[in-house]
Amino acid sequence: MNTRPIAAGILTDEQPPHLIGGRDRETGRIVFPMPVGTEGEAFEPVPLARSGTIWSWTVQRFPPKSPPYAGPEPFEPYAVGYVELPGEVIVESRLTGFTFDQLDCGLPVQLTTVPFGTAADGAALHTYAFGPAA
Repeated sequence: MNTRPIAAGILTDEQPPHLIGGRDRETGRIVFPMPVGTEGEAFEPVPLARSGTIWSWTVQRFPPKSPPYAGPEPFEPYAVGYVELPGEVIVESRLTGFTFDQLDCGLPVQLTTVPFGTAADGAALHTYAFGPAA
C-alpha cells in the first residue's frame, strides 16, 4: 500500500524516521519545521533527535475549529504537548500510547508515526507523534 507523511519535508525517509528541522546557516539556531521558500534559503535541513522529554502537555477534549482541524469522526479526546529535544528545539506534537493520567512533565518520549487518514489519490497518510520511550 502507498503510504506517505501528511506533508512533504516533515519526516526523513529512513526507518525509523526523524523529524526534519532547519538549522540557521548564520546562527546555528534550530527550528521546526524546516522553513520553505525565501525564508528557507537561510536554513539547512537537519534530522532532529528521536527522543526527548515532555516539556508541557494538555488534553484536547473538544473538536478544534474546522477547518483547519481534519481528524477522525467521531471526535475522541487526545493528548498534545511540547516535547523538548535536548540541545535542539521544542516541538509541538500529539502524544500517543499513554493514558492521560500517565502524562507528566519530564516524561521521556520517543518519535513515532500514527495514521492520519487517506489522501485523494488513495495513499494512506501518517503524521508524527511522540509515545513512550523504548
